[in-house]
Amino acid sequence: MVINTNTSASSSARLLAESSSMLSKSLARLSSGSKIVSPEDDAAGLAVSSRFDAQINRINATRSNLSNANSFVQTQDGYLKKVAKSLDRMSELAVLSQDVTKSDADRALYDEEFQTLGAFIDDVATKDFNGISLFSSSAQNVTIDSDGNTFSMSGVDLGSSTYTTATGSSVSTASDAATALTNVKNAITELAANRSTLGANMARINTTNDQLGVLKENLQAASSRIKDVDVAEESTQFARYNILVQAGTAMLAQANVTPQSALRLLG
Repeated sequence: MVINTNTSASSSARLLAESSSMLSKSLARLSSGSKIVSPEDDAAGLAVSSRFDAQINRINATRSNLSNANSFVQTQDGYLKKVAKSLDRMSELAVLSQDVTKSDADRALYDEEFQTLGAFIDDVATKDFNGISLFSSSAQNVTIDSDGNTFSMSGVDLGSSTYTTATGSSVSTASDAATALTNVKNAITELAANRSTLGANMARINTTNDQLGVLKENLQAASSRIKDVDVAEESTQFARYNILVQAGTAMLAQANVTPQSALRLLG
């Protein structure tokens, strides 16, 4: 029996330190909800989950861009609905002005409303959305994924010659009214095509937004499997390490007491 070197106490102390360390890690995992509380816990898993988290954040930004683009298109269509009603009324006025029972004085009254509606359409063509022209021939590049890829959203130009010719017409005479009717009908046809274009843009934006939502859910699930703690399993480990710490403490105390038996030999 030796007293200078207490091998049992050293071994017990080492094992107690290991159990205490594992208990601390288990406690940290349960309190944080993450099983990777330090890079050493899962270096590769940390790298993968970090990339997933960054991609998820970029997807959130992309969906925000898509929502803004959708608002842009909805605003365009809101104006075009009013333009459609104005053109419909202008075509009606052009037909009324061709009535043989109407005098030019009557047509002048029709023309006053006709010109007012035309001025409204010309004004709509100058509207913008957060400083961006709503009705320009230029296409807008809309972000569609986390890598910054885009699709070209076709523009709608209310300043095209088809519209300006219609709004610049007159119904002050029967012959002018006949010409105006042809011009307005052409504008109505172009407006129908433009609204169809907006519908296609909306469909693309909404479809892309839905697809990104599904991708985000899948990435979150993948990231969760890597870094989120299984509370049931970790609680079991916590209880195990807690018992080991208590047992190790008791055994270390016992190991420190054992050398005292040597004193009895000296007595």
